[in-house]
Amino acid sequence: MPDDLYDRDILIWSEQQADLLRRAARGERVNDLDWAHVVEEIEDVGLSQLNSVKSYLRLMIVHLLKIQGWPNSTSRNHWRQEINSFQSDAEQRFTPSMRQRIELERLYRKALEQLEDAEFDGIPPSPWPLLCPFTLDQLLFSKRADLERQLTVPVGANK
Repeated sequence: MPDDLYDRDILIWSEQQADLLRRAARGERVNDLDWAHVVEEIEDVGLSQLNSVKSYLRLMIVHLLKIQGWPNSTSRNHWRQEINSFQSDAEQRFTPSMRQRIELERLYRKALEQLEDAEFDGIPPSPWPLLCPFTLDQLLFSKRADLERQLTVPVGANK
């Protein structure tokens, strides 16, 4: 196997490595296992899943903020559909070990940054809460309408 196959064609590399690992699991002696890259790829699988869950949660928050920030927007129904889709995808990929690695306040700040200076139809948003009003379980499992109701701004708060 060429040394640079991992860099040139990761699909073929992964198929070959999987075949070699299956053969090794059956007790066959095999050579050419690219252990360094195999280990790296196994680690990356978990991180990729974690990052996808974080991304879906952040996108949920962005769309919830849009609904709260522009209550009269004609895009509200589209944003609601997106929230439902993002929540389903996040819940499907979520595993218990991710809980300790998801920082909701950081995701919330990123969502606020993403909407910084945003306007729809020339209208700036209504104020948003300064701190994340959701728990991880709420974002993963609560109904969208309940999440919308929870996103309220206390009197005197600003964006």
